[in-house]
Amino acid sequence: MESLRIAHLFPDLLNLYGDGGNVKCLAKRIEWRGMPVEIVSVNHGETIDLSAVDIVFLGGGPDREQRLASEQLLRMRDDLSAYVEADGVLLAICGGYQILGSEWLLGDESVEGLGIVDMVTKRADGSRDRLIDNVVLRSPIAERPVVGYENHAGRTFLGQGLTPLGAVVSSGGHGNNDTDKSDGVLYRNVVGTYLHGPLLGKNPEIADHLIARALEVRAARMGIEAEPLRPLDDAVEIAANDYMVKRLGVR
Repeated sequence: MESLRIAHLFPDLLNLYGDGGNVKCLAKRIEWRGMPVEIVSVNHGETIDLSAVDIVFLGGGPDREQRLASEQLLRMRDDLSAYVEADGVLLAICGGYQILGSEWLLGDESVEGLGIVDMVTKRADGSRDRLIDNVVLRSPIAERPVVGYENHAGRTFLGQGLTPLGAVVSSGGHGNNDTDKSDGVLYRNVVGTYLHGPLLGKNPEIADHLIARALEVRAARMGIEAEPLRPLDDAVEIAANDYMVKRLGVR
C-alpha cells in the first residue's frame, strides 16, 4: 500500500499550544493499524502538490507568523480550493480555521480570506475581547464528547446550511462566537475548529474520522471500496477525555 501523505502546512510559523501534535496523532493512529504514512512539512517559502496529499493540517499562530503564512496561503488559494472540492481531508485549527472563510481576523484587521468555506470572522463589538476557556462539544462525528481549549479574539459566523463541528455543552466556553453556542465547521471533508489541545490526543474519534475519510477518497479514486478502520485500544485517550469532561461538569 502506498503511504498516506499528511501535509503539515507551515509548522515553522503555525504551532500554537502544541497543535502540531495533531499531525503526530494522525500518523501514529495510521502506523498502529499497520499502514505506511509520510509526514510532509511545508515550511514558509516552500510549495507542495496537493494532488499527491491525503490529509492537510493547518494550525494557528501569533499575528506576525499568521501574516507571513497568509500571504503564501492566498497564493495557494486555487490549489487549496480544488483540493477541498475534490473531497480532500483538511483539519484547520484557530487561525487556520478562520482563514478558510471569505473574511478573517488578522491582528486588529478584518482581511480577505481564502473563501473556501462560506463563513466570516470579525472582531467582537462588545466589551469582552478574547474568548478563553476549556470547552466540551457534542459533535455529529463523535459518540464521545469532544474536549479542547479555546483562546481567540475572532467571532466566526457560518453561512446558511453549514454544520458546526459541535454544540457547546460545557458551562464555560463559547466556540465560534458569543451567541451561537457552537464551535467549528464541517464542510465536505473539512473539519475546522477553535479547539487546541492538541485536539486529536483527547478525541481519537475525530482523528479516525479524518483517516477514514482519507482512505475512502483514495479508494474511490482507485475504483474500490475502502475497508473499515481496525479499532485501537484507546484507554489512555478515553481517560484523558473523561477527566476533562468530569472536570468541566458535563454529564
